[in-house]
Amino acid sequence: MTINVSHSDRSREEAMGDPFAPDPPDLQDVLDALDDTACHTIIEHLERPMTAAELSEACDIPESTMYRKLDLLSDASLVDEQIEVRSNGQHTTRYTRNFDAVRIELDEDRTIDLDIERRSQSPDEQLVELWSDVRSET
Repeated sequence: MTINVSHSDRSREEAMGDPFAPDPPDLQDVLDALDDTACHTIIEHLERPMTAAELSEACDIPESTMYRKLDLLSDASLVDEQIEVRSNGQHTTRYTRNFDAVRIELDEDRTIDLDIERRSQSPDEQLVELWSDVRSET
């Protein structure tokens, strides 16, 4: 059985040359996140960028659990982390939902196709994501 992972808003060539294109998630990571009730609740509340503390309060999920669920969603490439840089040095991480739809299909060749439909990022959003990646690696 073959598993194909695609992002419907970009061609494969564009995604490979785009430093902002997310890495394709593992199918099992996506299934685990979609099978988790707390993850559903988090996704429902992510209409705007929110901190873990804000999500914890809005979703009525303990903060320690919230961080584990956000890690699960991040591993599945269903949320992005954005670091808000503050002049006082106390940076804040905000989480955003980064997809519009997830489709899992079995085609006639018995190949599982995972398609995560993402919206295009503005240049400002790309810069924020790049900065978040740099900060997380330092």
